[in-house]
Amino acid sequence: MIRVHRLNGEEFTLNYKHIEIMEELPNTVITLTNEHKYIVKESIDEIVKLIREYKKNLEK
Repeated sequence: MIRVHRLNGEEFTLNYKHIEIMEELPNTVITLTNEHKYIVKESIDEIVKLIREYKKNLEK
């Protein structure tokens, strides 16, 4: 699970394993495999970094 923020600043957790597509339009839109969409403040690069950090912590 990664923590991301809605445009209003509200934080929520997202299961990265369900991400199908990420687009910057200019805000980042995350589409999950169940077709739900979330618009978040984080850039795609930031989200990829959060996923890498989360996976790295799982390996410990």
